[in-house]
Amino acid sequence: MLLRSPLHDRHEALGAKFAEFGGWEMPLEYSGGGVLKEHTAVRTGAGVFDVSHLGKAGVVGPGAAAFVNECLTNDLGRIAPGKAQYTLCCDESGGVVDDMIAYLFSDDDVFLIPNAANTADVVDRLAAAAPSGVTVSNLHTKYAILAVQGPSSGEAVRALGFPTEHDYMSFSADEKAVVCRTGYTGEVGYELVLPWDQAGPVWDALVGNGVRPCGLGARDTLRTEMGYPLHGQELSLEISPVQARSGWAVGWSKPAFWGREALLKEKVEGPRRTLRGLELTGRGVPRGHMTVYAGGTAVGETTSGTFSPTKKVGIALALIDTAAGLADGDTVEIDIRGRRAEAVLTKPPFVQTTVR
Repeated sequence: MLLRSPLHDRHEALGAKFAEFGGWEMPLEYSGGGVLKEHTAVRTGAGVFDVSHLGKAGVVGPGAAAFVNECLTNDLGRIAPGKAQYTLCCDESGGVVDDMIAYLFSDDDVFLIPNAANTADVVDRLAAAAPSGVTVSNLHTKYAILAVQGPSSGEAVRALGFPTEHDYMSFSADEKAVVCRTGYTGEVGYELVLPWDQAGPVWDALVGNGVRPCGLGARDTLRTEMGYPLHGQELSLEISPVQARSGWAVGWSKPAFWGREALLKEKVEGPRRTLRGLELTGRGVPRGHMTVYAGGTAVGETTSGTFSPTKKVGIALALIDTAAGLADGDTVEIDIRGRRAEAVLTKPPFVQTTVR
């Protein structure tokens, strides 16, 4: 049976169309506009996403932060308490078990937000490696998460009495909520981590103040326009951070983290394929797992694809063979259901936004 967020009844009342995602039944889009209007609301005003399906895990005990730092790729030593950091959990081959946000509360308290389907795996791996005194807890259904995103998000969050004077990737916390200045849309945004049973009134207040409810459909078009990776598509056990151009989230100078030796070797030797952006020059909507050609030769495969509501054109992310020697600005073709569609290699983001 699929899991449901604490706001499921509210989504039904708003005419949501639901879809399975990571073992959860989550809103894909809402009646009264659908993906296009939801996407536009985030780019021009404010939208709210129920992302309670995302995992939550606590790592607590003496030296918890140092322990996490020996496991995950990014360097927690670069940030201070009250800051959040994007990081990766890799296996020894350098494949990505999951990507996540780490909230550093103190040297002895780290809160993690992994992806829904991978939470148990991440928790199990950390728990198995944890030293005596450090506890790793799966808090998946203890907390709900609302993502308020868009140029007007600060005003919307502030109207509820939450603090908003955050630097990018920093957070405040009290008994009511953890409020972090981050998101997955490329816009100014805030993610509110709330007690599971307290999410309803906050959702009601946001929607009542004119913030548009948004589903996972708009979340995907927004993140694709930014070139943000989605685990299972741009990152996986078969797609390393080096291939996905996520090496910036690796603390290369750290003495230890899972997958370090394999990733250092791949970095030095160079990846056999790299993640690139593709923008169609004509009509067509690319999707994932479509073959990319250059001069009649297959040179890669799309990982994600969509119609960009902002640019009004098809866009895609693709893993392209390094040996093909292609550069940004070069023209390729995508096989879209038997028809070759011309596209230009480009470096994401596809649109300019002001996330910071």
